[in-house]
Amino acid sequence: MRGIALVRRPSSRLADGIVTHIERSQVDLGLARRQHDGYRAALADHGWRVHEVPEADDCPDSVFIEDTVVVCAGTAVITRPGAPSRRPETHAVEATMRELGLTIVRIENPGTLDGGDVLQIGQTVYVGLGGRTNADGIRQLGDLLAPLGRITVTVPVAKVLHLKSAITALPDGSPITWSDLVDRSPFSGVREASEEPGAHVVPLGDADVLIAASAPRTAELIAAWGYIPVVIDISEYERLEGCVTCLSVLIPASAL
Repeated sequence: MRGIALVRRPSSRLADGIVTHIERSQVDLGLARRQHDGYRAALADHGWRVHEVPEADDCPDSVFIEDTVVVCAGTAVITRPGAPSRRPETHAVEATMRELGLTIVRIENPGTLDGGDVLQIGQTVYVGLGGRTNADGIRQLGDLLAPLGRITVTVPVAKVLHLKSAITALPDGSPITWSDLVDRSPFSGVREASEEPGAHVVPLGDADVLIAASAPRTAELIAAWGYIPVVIDISEYERLEGCVTCLSVLIPASAL
């Protein structure tokens, strides 16, 4: 087992989820549910034990579980999402983290932090400063993670919802992004995706890399770089500014 993959099935109100940087389009809930089934299956097929947080039908965005918690070296940082309507999502996630035996700490008011703004590469934690995460949230996160040997770097975010909507990292730690979605200067060894959804990848362990079906040319690049693309269709979540990173929180076995 590579670890635990924390997920949350989509709310019946998924179509009411917040949309900020793109035009709203119709969401097919039935298809979204089938795609989530496929997403969970992909995680399980590649060595992750899927652990479900109870559904939250009254929280349309709750499927995007990444935003509610940041896990680092056995510590679970319960976030304080920038959208007030999303803050109730954290309660069940915190309870689940306690059940799993992780150390619990929290982002407190007036800080706001969305997990989608947090990109961990080695000992460095890049945090997006933008519409959902504020400077106090970043300061608090830095204070909480410093005892774990982590260095926090602030990255301004303006063109996308979250930092990880613009840049993620391959298994070797190389950042991958597309066009000018984010300032690249804080990063080194950046690789270029072939299309915008290609900037969103999730290393699953060894050479396996989760990527959306909407980035076929980047999947080919990833294969050419020596990795194994694990392609999954998440079109209904992309209508709500979601990507492959948003739908899970991976907790390596070493952190449990």
